[in-house]
Amino acid sequence: MPERRTVALVTLGCARNEVDSEELAGRLEADGWQLVEDAADADVAVVNTCGFVEAAKKDSVDALLEANDLKDHGRTQAVVAVGCMAERYGKELAEALPEADGVLGFDDYADISDRLQTILSGGIHAAHTPRDRRKLLPISPAERQEAGAAVALPGHGPADLPEGVAPASGPRAPLRRRLDGSLVASVKLASGCDRRCSFCAIPSFRGSFISRRPSDVLNETRWLAEQGVKEIMLVSENNTSYGKDLGDIRLLESLLPELAEVDGIERVRVSYLQPAEMRPGLIDVLTSTPKVAPYFDLSFQHSAPGVLRAMRRFGDTDRFLELLDTIRSKAPQAGVRSNFIVGFPGESEADLAELERFLNGARLDAIGVFGYSDEEGTEAATYENKLDQDVVDERLAHISRLAEELVSQRAEERLGETVRVLVESVDAEEGALGRGEHQAPETDGQVRLTDAEGLTAGRMVEAKVVGTEGVDLVAEPLTGAFACSEETGR
Repeated sequence: MPERRTVALVTLGCARNEVDSEELAGRLEADGWQLVEDAADADVAVVNTCGFVEAAKKDSVDALLEANDLKDHGRTQAVVAVGCMAERYGKELAEALPEADGVLGFDDYADISDRLQTILSGGIHAAHTPRDRRKLLPISPAERQEAGAAVALPGHGPADLPEGVAPASGPRAPLRRRLDGSLVASVKLASGCDRRCSFCAIPSFRGSFISRRPSDVLNETRWLAEQGVKEIMLVSENNTSYGKDLGDIRLLESLLPELAEVDGIERVRVSYLQPAEMRPGLIDVLTSTPKVAPYFDLSFQHSAPGVLRAMRRFGDTDRFLELLDTIRSKAPQAGVRSNFIVGFPGESEADLAELERFLNGARLDAIGVFGYSDEEGTEAATYENKLDQDVVDERLAHISRLAEELVSQRAEERLGETVRVLVESVDAEEGALGRGEHQAPETDGQVRLTDAEGLTAGRMVEAKVVGTEGVDLVAEPLTGAFACSEETGR
């Protein structure tokens, strides 16, 4: 019997890419490929690239070069680029990086097994010529669902497939294969974005916004629960737009309680929310539904009105603070995180001071700060009044220091609070580590529990915050706190 072909998937970038990698893994395993963790043990190393900003693109190129080095002294015979950077640059990337044996776009995902076999056999699959994927779907959201059937939408694999097409787990097995044993998994709500932020190139290579059907999201969540997942994180480029192409912009409000009722799921978290699209009904559901984390990943980007308008965005400091006040009036312990860009073209000292005013008043749990850089193909790249790089760097360092101080202060505000912690690891040396409702995986810190006795990964524990370590919390499990209230789910 011939030895099975082996493949390793190396994933960079955001949680959406992680979902895409698991779809590719499902397709490959269904076609007989053996999945391995280490690229050095694989016949083909598939690198799922990120093409968002320069730093991410550099990381992607470095990962491809590192995988290519394995061909000199390991089993690896081919290195293939997929993902956003491959989709965004296509032929250009292939010509600039001959170390990659293949550059595959989203349209190649359905035939990923054939593509890899061709490359592994020494054949060539020509890299695609990039195109504006926004033009693949109708302008009207109401017309997109039917047209979407003919467009490659990574992470939108149907959730009811014929036997043998996906890992077996009852009738609901999705086109997906888990690549780790994490208790947390991302689930795609939608793909693409209709917003036209002047600094962002994502819509051009991810396309216009299109929602997944609620039944597919629910079925995939049920399947993930069968795999041992305790927390799901709903991801897309803009979750607040979910349902607009399905005829119901409030669809998320009705879907969340259904997801929270899935057997085995202990927490549902929503990411990527647009402040300008927040609705009172959505805030109510996020702050009052059992097992739905009162967590708000709000994309503020700045708070000075002039900068926001140049970004093609809405709002200002006072409106954003009012939004946060509304959220906290309903859920005082709600978690809020956001990202900000400093050094945007035309940003004045007064604009920076306005951003500082917002940050000082916002009490955010986690803050990401990025210095502006031109992205080809974006409107902002054509703007005048660009700031010198040393000014951008200085402002980035200044706001980053402020952000670090503020999130530490916010953590200290939680002293004495009772937090609901999902235990993710129990170690003899480190003890029990987990995350509270205000902490998303990998980005927002963690909770160290002072007593690990009787705890196992996957347990939900009520604990009192007794200390802080920067953004991280130290908490003491409460007596009888190993099962949360069925009435509150918290």
